[in-house]
Amino acid sequence: MALPLDGITVVSLEHAIAAPFCTRQLADLGARVIKVERPGSGDFARAYDQRVLGQSSHFVWVNRSKESLALDLKHPAAAEVIDRLIGKADVLVQNLAPGAAARMGLGAAQLMEKYPRLIVCDISGYGDDGPYRDKKAYDLLIQSEAGFLSVTGTQDEPAKSGNSIADIAAGMYAYSNILAALMQRERTGKGSHIDVSMLESLAEWMGFPMYYAYDGAVPPQRNGASHSTIYPYGPFAVGDGGKVMLGVQNEREWQAFCEIVLRSPAIHEDARYQGNANRHANRTVLQGSIDSIFATLTTDELVGRLDEARIANARVNDMAGLWAHPQLRARDRWRDIDTPAGAIPALLPPGRQSAFSPRMDPIPSVGQHTKAILAELGIDEAALK
Repeated sequence: MALPLDGITVVSLEHAIAAPFCTRQLADLGARVIKVERPGSGDFARAYDQRVLGQSSHFVWVNRSKESLALDLKHPAAAEVIDRLIGKADVLVQNLAPGAAARMGLGAAQLMEKYPRLIVCDISGYGDDGPYRDKKAYDLLIQSEAGFLSVTGTQDEPAKSGNSIADIAAGMYAYSNILAALMQRERTGKGSHIDVSMLESLAEWMGFPMYYAYDGAVPPQRNGASHSTIYPYGPFAVGDGGKVMLGVQNEREWQAFCEIVLRSPAIHEDARYQGNANRHANRTVLQGSIDSIFATLTTDELVGRLDEARIANARVNDMAGLWAHPQLRARDRWRDIDTPAGAIPALLPPGRQSAFSPRMDPIPSVGQHTKAILAELGIDEAALK
């Protein structure tokens, strides 16, 4: 079955998460992704941990369906290899250190003058200009700069996201911008330069708290896993030791919550809890009442009542719960993919397509495709020794 990006070649000078997450998604759609790695050690994310059959959890997540070309970019013959690669490519993605690509003659302006149909996507912490241009940037640092830590955590302590949220945001915007650039090139015949910064990507995702604090207003307070402005909305302990997340969004739901879930019409009639602003102001007292009722229920009983009342809810799963999630299994979202150490399960990309099935090919070992790629380019492997 034809895939949307069949025939598109992507060369990626990538490491860690942001660029590999972008290019893996291009590969999911059928693009040929040639990942340029250091000889021997490869992408340094390969060594982050050994949790997946001795391989890195980060790496196996974002590097399936790619070809690995082991190339020392400082080798005298490397420039010829990269030039021939780019000459056959549609897209170049890079997230090297600030200024590194330009110093190697791989700046967007230089490349697009020589290859006018090429799409160049640079991913960096802060973008290619401005006073922060040359600062190193890692995911946690961007979470801090973008104000994410100021709204995440408890009242006493900020907390980072448990995943690489700034890298993911940048990878997603790089991916969508590349798709848009490919569509634009179909109309104009010309490539383009895409400059994606992690700061701008995560800042976009901070839109609600930014506007909530508009014009010097008090920003959202950190409230752990509870909502900062809506109540009840957050995790609640249950009598059997479990936790259930729930959210009451309006007065109709509040009435159903009191009558069906709490089975206490008196709480609904209490003037202190009329309207979200009052519930939020009196949340400490209200939580005590809710907790005392929930302590008499099991997780299944509470979820049953919430479903009956049509109150949005979720179990507070851990990773084991996510691996075994019945909805993912029922929707047939898992596939086995090969890795250098054996087969592992992998989730299909989000979005079930009626027109095609996404590509789910193996994760490469370092330099697995070097010989074949060099032969395709007409370059003797011995020249790089």
